[in-house]
Amino acid sequence: MTWADAATVGVLILVAFRLSSALRRLATSTDARDTTLTIVRGIRWRHLWPVPLVLAGVLGAATLLVQIPGLSWGWWTGWFGGTGNPVTGGTTLTVGTTWEWLIPLVFLTVLMPLLPLFAFAEERMFRQGAQRWANRRRAWMVVKFGLVHALIGIPIGVAMALSLGGAYFMSVYLRTWRRLSSERQATLESTRAHTAYNGLLLGTVLVALVVGLV
Repeated sequence: MTWADAATVGVLILVAFRLSSALRRLATSTDARDTTLTIVRGIRWRHLWPVPLVLAGVLGAATLLVQIPGLSWGWWTGWFGGTGNPVTGGTTLTVGTTWEWLIPLVFLTVLMPLLPLFAFAEERMFRQGAQRWANRRRAWMVVKFGLVHALIGIPIGVAMALSLGGAYFMSVYLRTWRRLSSERQATLESTRAHTAYNGLLLGTVLVALVVGLV
Protein backbone atom coordinates (compact mmCIF):
# COMPACT_ATOMS: atom_id res chain seq x y z
CA MET A 1 0.00 0.00 0.00
CA THR A 2 1.37 3.40 -1.00
CA TRP A 3 1.22 6.48 1.21
CA ALA A 4 -1.63 7.79 -0.96
CA ASP A 5 -3.59 4.57 -0.42
CA ALA A 6 -2.99 4.77 3.31
CA ALA A 7 -4.10 8.41 3.35
CA THR A 8 -7.24 7.54 1.39
CA VAL A 9 -8.14 4.84 3.91
CA GLY A 10 -7.46 7.32 6.70
CA VAL A 11 -9.84 9.88 5.17
CA LEU A 12 -12.58 7.25 4.80
CA ILE A 13 -12.13 6.14 8.42
CA LEU A 14 -12.35 9.76 9.57
CA VAL A 15 -15.54 10.33 7.56
CA ALA A 16 -17.04 7.10 8.93
CA PHE A 17 -16.22 8.23 12.47
CA ARG A 18 -17.80 11.66 11.94
CA LEU A 19 -20.94 10.18 10.41
CA SER A 20 -21.32 7.58 13.15
CA SER A 21 -20.82 10.25 15.82
CA ALA A 22 -23.50 12.45 14.25
CA LEU A 23 -25.87 9.49 13.97
CA ARG A 24 -25.26 8.60 17.60
CA ARG A 25 -26.07 12.19 18.60
CA LEU A 26 -29.29 12.04 16.61
CA ALA A 27 -30.23 8.79 18.34
CA THR A 28 -29.44 9.97 21.88
CA SER A 29 -30.24 13.70 21.85
CA THR A 30 -33.85 14.72 22.35
CA ASP A 31 -33.06 18.20 21.02
CA ALA A 32 -31.50 16.78 17.83
CA ARG A 33 -34.47 14.49 17.23
CA ASP A 34 -37.00 17.26 17.89
CA THR A 35 -35.18 19.62 15.52
CA THR A 36 -35.04 16.93 12.82
CA LEU A 37 -38.75 16.18 13.16
CA THR A 38 -39.65 19.88 13.09
CA ILE A 39 -37.74 20.29 9.85
CA VAL A 40 -38.98 17.13 8.12
CA ARG A 41 -42.62 17.48 9.16
CA GLY A 42 -42.69 21.00 7.74
CA ILE A 43 -41.51 20.05 4.25
CA ARG A 44 -44.20 20.83 1.66
CA TRP A 45 -44.59 20.88 -2.10
CA ARG A 46 -43.20 24.43 -2.21
CA HIS A 47 -39.87 23.04 -0.95
CA LEU A 48 -39.81 20.19 -3.45
CA TRP A 49 -40.83 21.49 -6.87
CA PRO A 50 -37.94 24.00 -7.30
CA VAL A 51 -35.28 21.40 -6.47
CA PRO A 52 -34.91 19.85 -9.97
CA LEU A 53 -34.58 23.34 -11.46
CA VAL A 54 -31.94 24.38 -8.92
CA LEU A 55 -30.04 21.12 -9.39
CA ALA A 56 -30.13 21.57 -13.17
CA GLY A 57 -28.68 25.05 -12.78
CA VAL A 58 -25.95 23.83 -10.45
CA LEU A 59 -25.08 20.93 -12.73
CA GLY A 60 -24.95 23.16 -15.80
CA ALA A 61 -22.75 25.74 -14.08
CA ALA A 62 -20.46 23.04 -12.69
CA THR A 63 -20.07 21.45 -16.13
CA LEU A 64 -18.93 24.77 -17.56
CA LEU A 65 -16.71 25.82 -14.65
CA VAL A 66 -14.69 22.59 -14.51
CA GLN A 67 -13.63 23.24 -18.11
CA ILE A 68 -11.60 26.21 -16.85
CA PRO A 69 -8.01 25.17 -16.07
CA GLY A 70 -7.51 24.65 -12.34
CA LEU A 71 -11.19 24.53 -11.44
CA SER A 72 -11.52 20.80 -12.03
CA TRP A 73 -9.11 20.13 -9.15
CA GLY A 74 -10.19 19.00 -5.71
CA TRP A 75 -8.00 17.47 -3.02
CA TRP A 76 -10.09 14.27 -2.83
CA THR A 77 -9.89 13.62 -6.55
CA GLY A 78 -6.47 15.20 -7.13
CA TRP A 79 -4.52 13.66 -4.28
CA PHE A 80 -6.40 10.51 -3.31
CA GLY A 81 -8.04 9.29 -6.51
CA GLY A 82 -11.47 9.78 -5.02
CA THR A 83 -14.74 10.29 -6.86
CA GLY A 84 -17.37 12.81 -5.84
CA ASN A 85 -16.42 13.68 -2.27
CA PRO A 86 -15.25 11.58 0.69
CA VAL A 87 -18.67 11.80 2.35
CA THR A 88 -20.03 9.47 -0.35
CA GLY A 89 -17.06 7.12 0.05
CA GLY A 90 -16.17 6.81 -3.64
CA THR A 91 -12.53 6.13 -4.53
CA THR A 92 -10.59 4.37 -7.28
CA LEU A 93 -8.78 2.41 -4.55
CA THR A 94 -11.81 0.10 -4.19
CA VAL A 95 -12.59 -0.36 -7.89
CA GLY A 96 -13.28 -4.01 -8.71
CA THR A 97 -13.91 -5.00 -5.10
CA THR A 98 -16.99 -5.35 -2.90
CA TRP A 99 -15.93 -2.13 -1.13
CA GLU A 100 -16.56 -0.20 -4.36
CA TRP A 101 -20.31 -0.30 -3.72
CA LEU A 102 -20.47 -1.25 -0.04
CA ILE A 103 -18.70 1.86 1.34
CA PRO A 104 -20.82 4.37 -0.64
CA LEU A 105 -23.99 2.42 0.19
CA VAL A 106 -23.26 2.48 3.92
CA PHE A 107 -22.11 6.11 3.94
CA LEU A 108 -25.17 7.34 2.00
CA THR A 109 -27.58 5.29 4.12
CA VAL A 110 -26.11 6.75 7.32
CA LEU A 111 -26.03 10.26 5.85
CA MET A 112 -29.69 10.42 4.78
CA PRO A 113 -31.25 10.81 8.28
CA LEU A 114 -28.58 13.38 9.16
CA LEU A 115 -29.41 15.73 6.27
CA PRO A 116 -31.86 17.93 8.24
CA LEU A 117 -29.34 18.61 11.02
CA PHE A 118 -26.48 19.27 8.59
CA ALA A 119 -28.69 21.62 6.56
CA PHE A 120 -29.82 23.41 9.73
CA ALA A 121 -26.21 23.97 10.79
CA GLU A 122 -25.33 25.44 7.38
CA GLU A 123 -28.41 27.66 7.28
CA ARG A 124 -27.60 29.11 10.69
CA MET A 125 -24.07 29.76 9.50
CA PHE A 126 -24.77 31.24 6.06
CA ARG A 127 -28.34 32.59 6.13
CA GLN A 128 -29.52 33.32 9.66
CA GLY A 129 -29.63 37.07 10.24
CA ALA A 130 -29.46 37.88 6.52
CA GLN A 131 -32.36 40.33 6.89
CA ARG A 132 -29.90 42.68 8.62
CA TRP A 133 -27.13 42.33 6.03
CA ALA A 134 -26.31 44.60 3.14
CA ASN A 135 -26.73 43.11 -0.33
CA ARG A 136 -22.94 42.90 -0.71
CA ARG A 137 -22.64 40.71 2.38
CA ARG A 138 -25.53 38.53 1.26
CA ALA A 139 -23.80 37.98 -2.07
CA TRP A 140 -20.52 37.14 -0.33
CA MET A 141 -22.22 34.62 1.97
CA VAL A 142 -23.82 32.95 -1.04
CA VAL A 143 -20.42 32.59 -2.72
CA LYS A 144 -18.77 31.56 0.55
CA PHE A 145 -21.40 28.84 1.03
CA GLY A 146 -20.38 27.30 -2.27
CA LEU A 147 -16.64 27.67 -1.86
CA VAL A 148 -16.57 26.14 1.62
CA HIS A 149 -17.60 22.84 0.04
CA ALA A 150 -14.20 22.69 -1.64
CA LEU A 151 -12.84 21.99 1.85
CA ILE A 152 -14.49 18.57 1.79
CA GLY A 153 -12.72 17.67 -1.44
CA ILE A 154 -15.07 18.39 -4.33
CA PRO A 155 -13.59 20.18 -7.37
CA ILE A 156 -13.32 23.95 -7.02
CA GLY A 157 -15.57 24.57 -10.04
CA VAL A 158 -18.29 22.37 -8.58
CA ALA A 159 -18.01 24.18 -5.24
CA MET A 160 -18.42 27.51 -7.05
CA ALA A 161 -21.51 26.18 -8.83
CA LEU A 162 -23.06 25.26 -5.48
CA SER A 163 -23.35 29.00 -4.85
CA LEU A 164 -26.46 28.86 -7.03
CA GLY A 165 -28.01 26.58 -4.44
CA GLY A 166 -26.92 29.03 -1.77
CA ALA A 167 -28.65 31.85 -3.66
CA TYR A 168 -31.86 29.82 -3.76
CA PHE A 169 -31.73 29.11 -0.01
CA MET A 170 -31.05 32.80 0.64
CA SER A 171 -34.11 33.79 -1.37
CA VAL A 172 -36.24 31.34 0.62
CA TYR A 173 -34.92 32.76 3.89
CA LEU A 174 -35.54 36.40 2.93
CA ARG A 175 -38.97 35.68 1.48
CA THR A 176 -40.03 33.99 4.70
CA TRP A 177 -38.60 36.79 6.80
CA ARG A 178 -40.58 39.38 4.86
CA ARG A 179 -43.74 37.33 5.34
CA LEU A 180 -43.40 36.32 9.00
CA SER A 181 -40.72 38.64 10.48
CA SER A 182 -39.35 35.63 12.37
CA GLU A 183 -35.66 34.72 12.15
CA ARG A 184 -36.29 31.22 13.48
CA GLN A 185 -39.08 30.51 11.01
CA ALA A 186 -37.03 31.92 8.14
CA THR A 187 -34.10 29.68 9.14
CA LEU A 188 -36.35 26.63 9.41
CA GLU A 189 -37.92 27.38 6.04
CA SER A 190 -34.57 27.70 4.24
CA THR A 191 -33.45 24.56 6.07
CA ARG A 192 -36.42 22.65 4.68
CA ALA A 193 -35.59 23.82 1.18
CA HIS A 194 -31.96 22.82 1.77
CA THR A 195 -32.96 19.41 3.15
CA ALA A 196 -35.25 18.72 0.18
CA TYR A 197 -32.44 19.69 -2.19
CA ASN A 198 -29.85 17.46 -0.50
CA GLY A 199 -32.36 14.66 -0.06
CA LEU A 200 -33.23 14.52 -3.75
CA LEU A 201 -29.58 14.69 -4.73
CA LEU A 202 -28.43 11.93 -2.37
CA GLY A 203 -31.54 9.88 -3.00
CA THR A 204 -30.81 9.92 -6.73
CA VAL A 205 -27.22 8.81 -6.10
CA LEU A 206 -28.40 6.05 -3.75
CA VAL A 207 -31.00 4.76 -6.23
CA ALA A 208 -28.42 4.81 -9.05
CA LEU A 209 -26.04 2.83 -6.85
CA VAL A 210 -28.66 0.20 -6.01
CA VAL A 211 -29.82 -0.05 -9.64
CA GLY A 212 -26.22 -0.48 -10.71
CA LEU A 213 -25.84 -3.37 -8.29
CA VAL A 214 -29.02 -5.05 -9.54
